[in-house]
Amino acid sequence: MVKIIKQTTSMQTRDRVRLDADIYRPETEEKLPILLMRQPYGREIASTVVYAHPRWYAAQGYIVVIQDVRGRGTSAGKFDLFTHEVADGLDTINWVSSLPNSTGKVGMYGFSYQGMTQLYTAAHQPNCLKAIAPAMVAYDLYRDWAYENGAFCLWANLAWAIQLAGETARLQKDEAAYLKLKAASSHLPLHDSIAANPQLMQELAPDSFYHQWLNHADAGAEYWQKRSPKYLLDQIDLPMLHIGGWFDPYLRGTMNLYQAMVAQCHQPQHLLVGPWGHLPWGSKLGQVDYGIEAQNPIDEIQIRWFDHWLKDIDTGLLKESTICLFEMGSNNWREFDSLPRKQTIFYLASDGLASIREDSGMLWQYEEVVDPSPQELIETDLSQIITEFAHNIDILVHDPWRPVPALGGHAIYPSGSFERSLLDCRADLLTYTSATLESDLHLTGVVTLTVFCATKNPSFDLCAVLSTVNPDGTVFNFTQGYIRVVALDSNPNLITIPLQPTCMCIKAGNSLRLSLSGACFPAYPLNSGDGKLPHESRQIDHCIITIKIHSGGDYPSKLVINN
Repeated sequence: MVKIIKQTTSMQTRDRVRLDADIYRPETEEKLPILLMRQPYGREIASTVVYAHPRWYAAQGYIVVIQDVRGRGTSAGKFDLFTHEVADGLDTINWVSSLPNSTGKVGMYGFSYQGMTQLYTAAHQPNCLKAIAPAMVAYDLYRDWAYENGAFCLWANLAWAIQLAGETARLQKDEAAYLKLKAASSHLPLHDSIAANPQLMQELAPDSFYHQWLNHADAGAEYWQKRSPKYLLDQIDLPMLHIGGWFDPYLRGTMNLYQAMVAQCHQPQHLLVGPWGHLPWGSKLGQVDYGIEAQNPIDEIQIRWFDHWLKDIDTGLLKESTICLFEMGSNNWREFDSLPRKQTIFYLASDGLASIREDSGMLWQYEEVVDPSPQELIETDLSQIITEFAHNIDILVHDPWRPVPALGGHAIYPSGSFERSLLDCRADLLTYTSATLESDLHLTGVVTLTVFCATKNPSFDLCAVLSTVNPDGTVFNFTQGYIRVVALDSNPNLITIPLQPTCMCIKAGNSLRLSLSGACFPAYPLNSGDGKLPHESRQIDHCIITIKIHSGGDYPSKLVINN
């Protein structure tokens, strides 16, 4: 057994702030490459909620450095979410590359905040940084993390803000604040007058990033551009191992980063997505067991990745497919050289009772398009649709007193797939179900819903959930999307909702179901219906929202899936 030596040491940033780190190294005189993780949760954790302990990585022949970012753990300075990570990341890379008995070659790994610190550091493209493995990150901080299609990600943002505020209280030895925040974290949402702007955060965490995120509701604000990797990585060319989960709230960022780097970089980009939430990464999530194949393979894969780039070992990596996706339903890993572009279209049809009867709303598989042009995705043969599907309207009524609750998915904890047949029976929710499938249906990658909606309210929200309906009547969700819409007029407007990317096999004998609702609370704040933003809309002012969903005839609402 390899003996691992641990030491704690410090460095200073360019502005003379001390950053502390634990260094794990095997007892050897051999020069070794470095694996670096920069994180804000106390370096003893070292992301062991999803990765092997740093000692394991060190035993594979690496010097492993786990550093507390500025103002976290025992590092000095003031913590300000993401603000200092570009400069501090470069200072840290220069420091670790000069550690005794190192080869000077550095790789970085980590997920979530630890993934973001990789991207901020990579923005400089320092010569010593040879490869990274960002997991569950944002490419555009606004669209991929803080907001989803214009809707504030209430539960995820608030839960994380309370956690970070609790850590700040602990570091400041403010026990009263810590206990209040700890209690609040177990009782979300907080039912204040303005649900998205709870008094607790104003009192105990007035400097939290949460307030900035809530108040900067405009995607084009300079605030987001300064902090989004999208605007920092436009010149880099670096090997990246992109890691995501089908039920991770930041999968949009993983996929967007991967696609942007494939288009930009000459260096290899690999993508791996498993049937996981933000954590843990295992074979079971929600109410589904995905089998032994779904167990976490990331540690072994990362060692192969870094052995190739940091040790010049031929691990066979470049001979393999660059995309590895876990297909739920078949519960197997599938390999691709590029994301599938073949598309299947399902049209919505109804007799107007999709909110009352499960057999009234239908999904009709109509045509398949291989490698479609953007125009082909918009245009359809309306004359055939008019003949086959009569124009009907389903009425969706959202009552803020009893909003449709979130159940699994990617935007709330616990995440994953849950049996939702009881939820689909609600009359404030529309369901559209396909005929029983005669052969397996594979969905891989992007899923998009385009639906014609009309309302008299200045704004409304729409939640779309895709599920598989089993022969025994049970219904299990596997992907969803959410959008906040500003209604321009009371005429039908075409709304496009990108759902969470997925990889799913719906077996023959089952059916595909689309469920639509006006809320998914508390994953997202309720729409007040009066056009006000979440930070200014009081619960008492929320109104009932009536949405007309058009299908058939001149309004061919449809679901487009990649397979």
